[in-house]
Amino acid sequence: MQLAANQLSNHLQRGLKSLYTLHGDEPLLQQEALDAIRAAARQQGFTERTSHTVAGAHFDWSEVLAAGGSLSLFADKQIVEIRIPSGKPGKDGSAALQQLAEISRGNDSTLTIVLLPKLDKMTKSGAWFAALESYGVALQVEPVERAALPQWIAQRLSTQGQRVAAGEEGQRTLQFFADRVEGNLLAAHQEIQKLALLYPPGELGFEQIEAAVLNVARYDVFKLGEAVLAGQVARALRMLEGLQAEGEAAVLVHWTLAEDIRALKRVRDAVSGGKPLPMALRENRVWGVRERLFERAVPLLTDNGLAALLDAAQVCDGLVKGLRHPDWPLDAWESLRRLVLMLIEQIGSAAPAGGRPRVVSTRLALGA
Repeated sequence: MQLAANQLSNHLQRGLKSLYTLHGDEPLLQQEALDAIRAAARQQGFTERTSHTVAGAHFDWSEVLAAGGSLSLFADKQIVEIRIPSGKPGKDGSAALQQLAEISRGNDSTLTIVLLPKLDKMTKSGAWFAALESYGVALQVEPVERAALPQWIAQRLSTQGQRVAAGEEGQRTLQFFADRVEGNLLAAHQEIQKLALLYPPGELGFEQIEAAVLNVARYDVFKLGEAVLAGQVARALRMLEGLQAEGEAAVLVHWTLAEDIRALKRVRDAVSGGKPLPMALRENRVWGVRERLFERAVPLLTDNGLAALLDAAQVCDGLVKGLRHPDWPLDAWESLRRLVLMLIEQIGSAAPAGGRPRVVSTRLALGA
């Protein structure tokens, strides 16, 4: 059985299952889901808990199987938690998990919780995961997307009796807060808790949040690509500056941008050859958030624009590796900034009337 994270509370009110699998790459939300299941279990008499972390191929699964199939001498009910940080249990682990899933059915004395990182499509199609999903409840913990982050912050503030001003002022405050904590949900949670300690319940002004909230944002190169494909100029440039400040390798940032450009070219060529856009995206392994962004971007790109982007990506490849080009900045990060603006401009330059505003010219923006 699959369950969305926001459905967990109502699910637990209806009753507790004997097997849960939590998977995803958002530590805060996974921990909160785990805490909710533990709390529901305590209310139903589960007073003993054991935890097992699968580390390496030589992990002894017999201990886990023994814990999952036996009663404690000191308590009627027990919780057995199995953490698999790699997301790959191995051959022995696969068999053990399938066995645990089977014996969990109708077992009211043992609650088994399996904790996993984000899993790819192939892993989720494996027999062991299918068994966990079939015999128990599988809950995928998704990260909070940037667009949803201000509302997530507002909801968290409301739970501690705090709120921002209504209207545009409050939205500006929430956007500022989101900029400070983007990509670091655990730190966002801590900053929200800090506001409860600093200020009483009620309305919080922009100045109060500005003074209290630290800049704890963390960026990754894939989120940068999403911002670029979405045409978000300010956010993309802010993320690029953040990646530079965090010491990210310019070569890796360039590779990510160049791969997006190459993928756009492959998809557009496939569509020009008569393939439906959804099929072209699947064949090029464009899924999830990137799929929606590609669906928007591909029809807006021209052949000449893509050719210019491919040439620019090739030039930038040399620049981040220490080469020079007479028409490009010497600094690798300034070159990446130009490439980012070029890609956004190409997507925006073909936007229909009444659509998204055009991006400022790359030449004007860079002073070239």
